[in-house]
Amino acid sequence: MGGAGSVMRLGVAALPGDRSFRCLPARGKRWELPPPPRAGAMLGGGARASKPSFVSYISPEEIHIKEPIEKEVNPHLLPGELLLCEASTVCKYVQEDGSHRGTYGKLVCTNFKISFLDDDSASDDNEPQFKNKIVGENDITLQCVDQIYGVFDEKKKLLTGQLRKYPETLIIYCKDLRVFNFCLRYTKEEEVKRIVSGIVHHSQTPKLLKRLFLFSYASAAPNNTDGRNQTVMFETLEDWRDELERTKGNVKYKAVTTNEGYRVSEKLPLYFVVPICISEENILKYEGRGIPIWCWSCHNGAALLKMSSFPKEQDDSTSQMQKAFLDGIYKTISKPPYELLRMDDLSSSLPSLQDIQNAYTRFKQLFLIDNSMDFWATDVKWFSLLESTNWLEIIRKVLKKAIEVAECLEIQHTNVLLIEESATDLCCVISSLVQVMMDSYSRTKSGFQSLIQKEWVIGGHSFLDRCNHLRKSEKEEAPVFLLLLNCVWQLVQQYPPAFEFTETYLTVLSDSLYVPIFSTFFFNSQHQRDTNKSGESIKTQSGPFRFLTVWDWSVQFDPKALAFLNNPLYAEKPKPDRSQRKTSRFKHQRQLSLPLTQAKPSTKRGFFREETDLFFKNILGKRIGKFINSSDEPPNSFREFYDSWHSKPVDYHGLLLPRIDGPEIKVWAQRYLRWIPEAQLHGGGTIATAARILDLMEEVQSLQVKMDEEHSQAVSGDVHSAPLLRNSARLSSLFPFALLQRQSVKPALPTSTWKDLEDEDDLVKRDDEFVDLSGDML
Repeated sequence: MGGAGSVMRLGVAALPGDRSFRCLPARGKRWELPPPPRAGAMLGGGARASKPSFVSYISPEEIHIKEPIEKEVNPHLLPGELLLCEASTVCKYVQEDGSHRGTYGKLVCTNFKISFLDDDSASDDNEPQFKNKIVGENDITLQCVDQIYGVFDEKKKLLTGQLRKYPETLIIYCKDLRVFNFCLRYTKEEEVKRIVSGIVHHSQTPKLLKRLFLFSYASAAPNNTDGRNQTVMFETLEDWRDELERTKGNVKYKAVTTNEGYRVSEKLPLYFVVPICISEENILKYEGRGIPIWCWSCHNGAALLKMSSFPKEQDDSTSQMQKAFLDGIYKTISKPPYELLRMDDLSSSLPSLQDIQNAYTRFKQLFLIDNSMDFWATDVKWFSLLESTNWLEIIRKVLKKAIEVAECLEIQHTNVLLIEESATDLCCVISSLVQVMMDSYSRTKSGFQSLIQKEWVIGGHSFLDRCNHLRKSEKEEAPVFLLLLNCVWQLVQQYPPAFEFTETYLTVLSDSLYVPIFSTFFFNSQHQRDTNKSGESIKTQSGPFRFLTVWDWSVQFDPKALAFLNNPLYAEKPKPDRSQRKTSRFKHQRQLSLPLTQAKPSTKRGFFREETDLFFKNILGKRIGKFINSSDEPPNSFREFYDSWHSKPVDYHGLLLPRIDGPEIKVWAQRYLRWIPEAQLHGGGTIATAARILDLMEEVQSLQVKMDEEHSQAVSGDVHSAPLLRNSARLSSLFPFALLQRQSVKPALPTSTWKDLEDEDDLVKRDDEFVDLSGDML
């Protein structure tokens, strides 16, 4: 025979259109490789594959399938990690072209992850250049498992709860959009029962909080993390006072200790900031509800505030009492020195959490691809499928809302009060986006991480419920934090020099949502984390758990990999002279002069009297359909503000407004397409640009070293990734998450798809292009 290629050609010639076969290895054991079911069926398409009908007497090596491993390969276990079950002679399909190629190995399940081990697992020869030290490319953390399907007689069925029958093939769909297909036909029956039951039980059934691997790891792992983390954690009163001083908000606002011991509310952090005029008695009265809580102060004194509303269902007497309470708050904060106050009920002006969840569920199905056939099948209707998800439209609405808030702060010089039932979901999204757009500090890596700590982790976002880490209720699940990262990515790809971090940083941050060795994204509130911190350590026998923070990136990546998180094009803000520091430190360099800008602040403070009742109704949970506008504000002020800003040169250290018209809102290609080989641009994409820039940086560094040799000085620039990129001849647009894969049987990607992901074409207005797939089918 002529090797693997001739074998495949022979198979096609013998059975046109039939990719299935059976193989009789030389040693006499019969191997039958059933085709996995197509994920395209979930998208409404795909014919059922035919049953195996071709018998070959060729060894497995000749059809790109490795024999079962002879040597024992054991999983790498983290401190506190326990092996629960395993199965040998499992074939992991390579889901590239539907040819049922695969690798034999061992499938294991621990209290931390599901892992596939083959004979390459013990060697470092094929080690990826961007390696995660905690989660390998064949590892799936239990929290990263989205859905599990089993194949029974070529029919795919969702696996949950107790199983009466065990599948021939196991398909695992992951939250990071990877798809794993494991053939269990040649695995011993008892091992199949143990591994399938174990995986389904430990990844899909509800569990207690302290059953998370987070606690096992914290009690067993040594505390040797990097102490150079510059992220502000906002766990102390001093952190909040420093933030007030940084933003010049300490004149009108104060950090309070009223919630020490969580005597006000378990949902509020230990320390937070309120207007100076708010008394402790008012904070205590309704467990913090109805109290404006400070988020950030603009250079002109205007502030961004948030408030949790009262429950919607109230009796008349309670409503009257709450209205009287709000009246008092209104009178207190409507006096100087506070600016004109505007408010926005986000539950009325933005999509609901359920709408966001539904949109993302539809959207992610476009990228959960089993093989090339499914990929090309969806390409025919790519635009209509993408538009029907409504995910990009939600991103557009959220960015538009952030621009509206920025206009009020920057141009109108008004305080903005964001209203939400708990003030821990969409309030977090909008307040974070506004700060990224208006505060250049939040566009540095340490500043962005401090922002996430302040608004999300300490601010009380329910990560445990929204990510459904405990598998208790899908009703509470919603990708709110992922929505923020998608919005920030739009800004990063539109204004790369303005950000110290890269899109790769955002991608690994989204992956870290599902790595339960960090406490950052695994609690609903600061109170929940503090109350679950106590426990017994294996090493000390007593004392609290010492949780890791995700911001110590050295836990996951080595220095060479960390270089991919830093933007070599970042335009670092020059340090002002001491003589100028007082006047220019907190001011935006961009000067906006618009017709709607008032020369003098309005004489009216707070809401206009005729709008007071509407204010009360909104705070009490009544839905108001539109943003309250003052009578002297032009209705098209947003458009004037937006167009005027984009008509001027960009100041990367000042205000940034995202472009939101038409095709400007794009798919985050690196995150959503990184596991699909057909989506690669060979030698192209942003990584190609970065490679050339890093080459230049290395050359400049080399010249600098030569100049400084006479002084024996070494230059220590952070360009570790330059040698990596130059020495790798197999780069693609999906690097560093995927190396260059085999050439697809079809073009690398139709122009109609990739250009609308990366270029200037409109995803909505362009008609779907018809692609004739029949001529390329095997």
